[in-house]
Amino acid sequence: MSISKEILAVILGGGAGTRLYPLTASRSKPAVPIAGKYRLVDIPISNCMNSNINRMFVLTQFNSASLNRHIKNTYHFSAFSAAFVDILAAEQTPDNPTWFQGTADAVRQSLRHITPFESEYVLILSGDQLYQMDFSEMLENHKKCGADISIATIPVAEREAPEFGILKAADGFITSFVEKPKKDVLSEWISDTGDEMRQQGRNYLASMGIYIFNRKLLFDLLENEKKDATDFGKEIIPESIHKYKVCSYQYDGYWTDIGNIYSFFEANISLTKDIPEFNLFDNKNAIYTRARMLPPAKISGSTLEKTVIAEGSIINASRVENTVVGIRSRIGNGSTVVNSYLMGNDYFETIPDMNLARQNGQPILGIGDRCYIKNAIVDKNVRIGDDVRINGGPHLENCDHALYTVKDGIVVVKKGAVIPNGFVI
Repeated sequence: MSISKEILAVILGGGAGTRLYPLTASRSKPAVPIAGKYRLVDIPISNCMNSNINRMFVLTQFNSASLNRHIKNTYHFSAFSAAFVDILAAEQTPDNPTWFQGTADAVRQSLRHITPFESEYVLILSGDQLYQMDFSEMLENHKKCGADISIATIPVAEREAPEFGILKAADGFITSFVEKPKKDVLSEWISDTGDEMRQQGRNYLASMGIYIFNRKLLFDLLENEKKDATDFGKEIIPESIHKYKVCSYQYDGYWTDIGNIYSFFEANISLTKDIPEFNLFDNKNAIYTRARMLPPAKISGSTLEKTVIAEGSIINASRVENTVVGIRSRIGNGSTVVNSYLMGNDYFETIPDMNLARQNGQPILGIGDRCYIKNAIVDKNVRIGDDVRINGGPHLENCDHALYTVKDGIVVVKKGAVIPNGFVI
């Protein structure tokens, strides 16, 4: 049987995404733009497609309109193919009037939509992680081990370990699991992660939140044995270890969990390195997204250093450094942008629109002239006037303003915000 017929993928859309606020104020976490032209949900979907897994469900609950629109406009398959990417939004039914209560409950409530599609295995993924992984290798390992459940694991260092579910394995099978262990017990959870990982100080095996279940077992766990369990990481996985064959599939590549503003910011800025750990320039692991008919970027009089620029941008800045510039961005004359992520715009502003905005005393779409922007995330469709200074860094206290939010020294300018001339953050 081909892999496309023997496995289904279920991508979890996540909860309210409060730690990514204000980026999640009007969109779900998987719909947050990344790398200037993609959405977070494109990552797991692309990994599935590159692994020849082409039947996918995306489970959503909060602010799902923009995610629905993105998936509808992006993932079209041949009429002669069985491939699909379908949204399963939380819905009230006569027998269940509640919202999704957690990861396991979300899958449980969606089983009636998954049931008609044949498969031997179900792959469960998170919608808010950045990585490139061949799931067919994980499935082969699952079959070779004769496993009931497989968990993708990644070696992490002591500093990161308390943020994850940490496990221990023997002969490839998981023997014990603890969710977010306290630092004082970490010494009991050291694993043999291999020489290369040990040299990097990565001595702990963390769950990546990527699971393969034998389909029959998954249905039985959710509908019968663990019908009150709401979460995979906290309940179903720990309680299955001593009862079923739970296999560890160790992944040694780049992986990051986009859990908060700082990790989101770092993941984007790291794409500007000479050789980034997450490789967008890869023939075999393409990241798919909506195909937009946009013109090439236009740049004049700018010094560009370690900068990623998406199509449709018009840049007249004096300097752009360590920055990701999203689609349809506009940066005015004499402006400097350093260590920032500009998400860009959903549309072009016409010259008559610009003249009208100026007549009304409103900045035009994009970044004005003589601005200085550093350590910032500028969300979509923002209007920043002339001579604006945004200087993020540890000297700023966390705060939430009508126009922007500061978290961990990063200034996040809110979607659609209008920043007047001369404004200083």
